[in-house]
Amino acid sequence: MTDNVQTIDQGAGYGLGTSSEQRNKVLRNTYWLLALSLVPTVLGAWIGVASGITASLTGGLGLMVFLGGAFGFIFAIEKTKNSAAGVPVLLAFTFFMGLMLSRMISMVLGFKNGPDLIMTAFGGTAGVFFVMASLSSVIKRSLEGMGKWLFVGALAIMVGGIINVFVGSTAGMMAISVAAIGVFSAYMLYDLKRIVDGGETNYITATLALYLDIMNVFQSLLALLGIAGGERD
Repeated sequence: MTDNVQTIDQGAGYGLGTSSEQRNKVLRNTYWLLALSLVPTVLGAWIGVASGITASLTGGLGLMVFLGGAFGFIFAIEKTKNSAAGVPVLLAFTFFMGLMLSRMISMVLGFKNGPDLIMTAFGGTAGVFFVMASLSSVIKRSLEGMGKWLFVGALAIMVGGIINVFVGSTAGMMAISVAAIGVFSAYMLYDLKRIVDGGETNYITATLALYLDIMNVFQSLLALLGIAGGERD
């Protein structure tokens, strides 16, 4: 699924000594980079759908390619986040994620109402982000204590998702998708609140965390809509 480890357990009293101006700058840069990151994601998804390059990545092979690529990129982003290479590496990662997402998008486009399902998932994800961004600006108390519980939830979802790749249960996919929407929506609020409070001062790391949250919510919504609302010709 995702890796939000880098956003957890930064210690109590985070944000102390971080000025309001600096926090606003990090938040503003994060939003701009997050918006920019969607461009290579869409490009990667379009290339994947048009070329069918990911069609053969099924079962264990697809899982290995995804996990190897995702964790490799996340490691590289962590190493380059304070250098000029940080943004290009992050954008390369979002292109890769678009490619990996293209297989699910192709499957959904196979339904008669496929484009409508994709737009509904996109709108739902945007709505979740808007709600969480609004909440992060009005909630006064720290949400740092949520980190450990959210990490456990994300880990459980990842393990469940890996098992279900081999089991192939539709009911299991639906349960995992529902859980992922809940956990990563909460993670979105948690990551946004950390930026607002000054707990995250690197906008590349902040963008990575929010991007992973958004991708998980979108993918899970799309999977649910495809299972429950897909119409065959």
